[in-house]
Amino acid sequence: MDGFPATRAGGPSPGIVSAMRLADIVVPETPAARAALEAATAYCSPALRNHSIRAYLWAAAYAELNGIAFDAELLYVSAMFHDIGLVAEFDSHTEPFEEAGGHVAWIFCAGAGWPVERRVRASEVIIRHMWDEVDVAEDPEGHLLELSTGLDISGRNPQAWPEDLRAEVLDRYPRLGIAGEFAACITDQGERKPDSLAGGFVRGGVTARIAANPLDR
Repeated sequence: MDGFPATRAGGPSPGIVSAMRLADIVVPETPAARAALEAATAYCSPALRNHSIRAYLWAAAYAELNGIAFDAELLYVSAMFHDIGLVAEFDSHTEPFEEAGGHVAWIFCAGAGWPVERRVRASEVIIRHMWDEVDVAEDPEGHLLELSTGLDISGRNPQAWPEDLRAEVLDRYPRLGIAGEFAACITDQGERKPDSLAGGFVRGGVTARIAANPLDR
């Protein structure tokens, strides 16, 4: 299965924000993408589901605005599963939640008929979304998901997305209390798995950054 073709939008130079609407964002309509959304809807809370959708939308919009080529289907499926390791059914008592989510995605992608290399890519994208930085040349989808989740959870660099687009996305997919829910989840992960990246984030004050997210104002 080759998946959804890579997308590159002609756009401004990196860092220059131009007009964009929600309708301008490429959303894949492949069977795997639809099934990933169905799975996320079945297992995630409404707030976590909307967060996953916004994570894809912010990522794809950033790519469009900055001329970054990306695989829309791979990014979408990864976004739908990037926090699945936080939900009770898939929470691991030993693995960091992002690694647990990577395993879930690998199995899902096997069922979708993806070749092994593509399943591994989905797992990598999910694991790397917790990194401080992902090299866009090495992993554009991981780079985009790391940036988009940083915006949606802790409000990092909101100026990189047009204000009108931010308002439209938040209106269509409201936050539904994700700040409190996610803060509780990552605190729990950090307490139970202190050596994980989540543990480091908690010790580094991530809950205060979550509470101060400008997207919640």
